[in-house]
Amino acid sequence: MSDGGDSSSDNPGCSTGTSAKSGDRQMEKARVSKTSAILWHAHQNDAAAVRKLLEEDPSLVNARDYDNRTPLHVASLHGWVDVAKCLLEFNADVNAQDRWKNTPLADAEGEKKPAMIKLLKSNGGLSYGQNGSHYEQKVVSPPLPNKCDWEIDPSELDFSNSSTIGKGSFGEILKVYWRGTPVAVKRILPSLSDDRLIIEDFRHEVNLLVKLRHPNIVQFLGAVTERKPLMLITEYLRGGDLHQHLKEKGALSPSTAVNFAMDIARGVAYLHNEPNVIVHRDLKPRNVLLVNSSADHLKVGDFGLSKLIRVKNAHDVYKMTGETGSYRYMAPEVFKHQKYDKKVDVFSFAMILYEMLEGDPPLAHYEPYDAAKYVAEGHRPIFRAKGYVPGLKELIEECWSEDMHKRPSFLEILKRLEKIKDHLPSEHHRNFFSS
Repeated sequence: MSDGGDSSSDNPGCSTGTSAKSGDRQMEKARVSKTSAILWHAHQNDAAAVRKLLEEDPSLVNARDYDNRTPLHVASLHGWVDVAKCLLEFNADVNAQDRWKNTPLADAEGEKKPAMIKLLKSNGGLSYGQNGSHYEQKVVSPPLPNKCDWEIDPSELDFSNSSTIGKGSFGEILKVYWRGTPVAVKRILPSLSDDRLIIEDFRHEVNLLVKLRHPNIVQFLGAVTERKPLMLITEYLRGGDLHQHLKEKGALSPSTAVNFAMDIARGVAYLHNEPNVIVHRDLKPRNVLLVNSSADHLKVGDFGLSKLIRVKNAHDVYKMTGETGSYRYMAPEVFKHQKYDKKVDVFSFAMILYEMLEGDPPLAHYEPYDAAKYVAEGHRPIFRAKGYVPGLKELIEECWSEDMHKRPSFLEILKRLEKIKDHLPSEHHRNFFSS
């Protein structure tokens, strides 16, 4: 009863189309096979096999592989002159370019094949491209200052749920999100974005931070320098700053204070590494940050007042800006506008260590300026706490010595702290820092 039959027999057009497509595929397959063959024989320096293929199909002379390389590219790279002569005889394109824009002559020059270079030049060969696709001879220029890898597009910063971490006369520090990650952003006030000195200080801080890599230094992530407002982006540390921590907790146990002190000392020892010494110049609890709410790790931050110095001699001193930093933690030589060196950071460290053990800022009953003046006159804070373990008072006193040359280096401080830590009673060991 069926009035139809097999559809393929009833629709000759379909059958013809299928067979035509099948034929095209066969031809393409054969073409790919021939292209592979001529490139292979050119690579193997088999001029006879290359000639045989070209006599069968002259168009193969300019066949291309997936990198747009012709048989002449392959022969030129290896210096196979006989193969090249055969290809040129069949009118090979002497200036064909591969995907790296190299001509056969560029390849021959790159591989230093003098006979091939002479042959190609005599046939009109030109040298352009990258002087050989297999290696780069050009010197790669470093990124231009305004095209840095760390330049961040402000549109990547999400301020929709931002919160203020800190404020200053220059601007504010905010917690924002960058590509889904919480970060800290120091944002310069728009009204100050055209202030030459502010811009210089901002760029100085960026240039310093770019160079710093250490577990106890706040990690720089990027900056916005090409648009206003200017912004500096660093990692966000959830634990807040040491100033707030001490305000909430009061005096720390000797073991915690020693562990905290070791983290600060590690960070500043890294900054003080010669010959390129970075003097922080504003070490204080607000500029020491806690990695998390467990308060088990500290990092040194805020390099706005830091100074990069190239040291020639170990005891070099510098005439730098007097009264730089925060008065309460300021070394007397800075307050008195005398020449000073990296030991100003050692003095500030002593004041921080004192505060961690006492629970109150040094000379808390004085206003900051008056405290600095009092210290410059030769006075020091009084030890009141009872929790000092052997060696700690002596270390603090050496670190805040009037004579900066008598203050130990941070590497020496670390050795002293290690010894003190080893002699702490067992109940003090909380071993935050096993590294």
